[in-house]
Amino acid sequence: MMDDYTLPFWIYLGVLTVFVAGAMKKILASHLSAAPPLVAWLGATVLVERLWALCLPAVLLLLALLGLACCLYATTRTAPLPPATLPAHGKAVLITGCDSGFGNATAKRLDALGFQVFATVMDLSGGGARELQKTCSPRLTVLQVDITQPQQVQQALLDTKAKLGLKGLWGLVNNAGVCVNFGDAELSLMSNFRGCMEVNFFGTLSVTKSFLPLLRRAKGRIITISSPAGDQPFPCLAAYGASKAALNLFINTLRHELEPWGVQVSTVLPSSFKTGQSSNSVYWEQQHKQLLQSLSPALLEDYGEDYVTETKELFQSHASQANPDLSPVVDTIVQALLSPQPRARYFAGPGVGLMYFIHSYCPFSISNRFLQKLFVKKKLMPRALRKHSGFDLNLSLHNNNNNEEEAEEKLK
Repeated sequence: MMDDYTLPFWIYLGVLTVFVAGAMKKILASHLSAAPPLVAWLGATVLVERLWALCLPAVLLLLALLGLACCLYATTRTAPLPPATLPAHGKAVLITGCDSGFGNATAKRLDALGFQVFATVMDLSGGGARELQKTCSPRLTVLQVDITQPQQVQQALLDTKAKLGLKGLWGLVNNAGVCVNFGDAELSLMSNFRGCMEVNFFGTLSVTKSFLPLLRRAKGRIITISSPAGDQPFPCLAAYGASKAALNLFINTLRHELEPWGVQVSTVLPSSFKTGQSSNSVYWEQQHKQLLQSLSPALLEDYGEDYVTETKELFQSHASQANPDLSPVVDTIVQALLSPQPRARYFAGPGVGLMYFIHSYCPFSISNRFLQKLFVKKKLMPRALRKHSGFDLNLSLHNNNNNEEEAEEKLK
């Protein structure tokens, strides 16, 4: 019976098997929150669905071989050795955006591990800077830097060089970032787009270019905290997402260019965490008030104040449910700094790997719906569309009534 299948079929079977196995390997290697057996069942289901109608014996044979391979692997597998890491002692790292959030937590962790840390803050007299100076060792240096100001970046470079002497910089952690708006792209001010680009892209670009000679000297590492919003179209995050998309492309290009110099470049993509102003209700109200005041009367009429308010409340609710434990991101940064072979991309936090799997392998309609259900679940339509829908509904009811009256007339 197996002789009935032609050579093209076996080629197709082999190619499909390799594709499914590659997809499974990629997901198992990522930081998925789901258990590996779930992923294995997903791959097996896809394979069976594609082959069942073609050849039942071949499917059964393939599944039997896969089962046998899994049994052999399970019986011969030994406990994995802990991954080797490089020593932290004597290595210097500069981290941007250490007033709070990921930057502040990472500075404390790296200092505890024995790194020489340079932590940049916006406000030297702020709570974050004072906490670092109070709780960390004398190895840590706090620098006041607004990364959008080139003269402050250059001063930080001079201060760092003075401390390092002839030693290079092992690590640069590009953490500083900002999301200065929320809402539909049409409702977002041009200043919002420029503000995100100035900090998330141009500021990070300025710091990276300035410190590259020190990083090349040490053959060090660049770790950049980006966002899935730079790769996927999250609703109501056009300004933030566009700046992160530009940042991602720059970092990916830099990774290729710095490979001959021995500088390793990694990107960290976190899930939702409580950082910055995310839990500050006053901040959300100020943003909302500023947006309403900036909209033209015609635009506010088309969208409706209730539509804008719902968006603000959805963002505030999403932020309140974010994870307050920042350790997944901090652990990932440490891993990228000390791993002998750091990855180009890290997923930090639950669900990010699954999100990228759906985005990469599922049809657009499925990934688009998943993204909408995951993030901002809008219930209201813009006011102009609600009026239009109401007009269409009234027109439909009117036409139905006329048709019924005409039918009754004919019966008479």
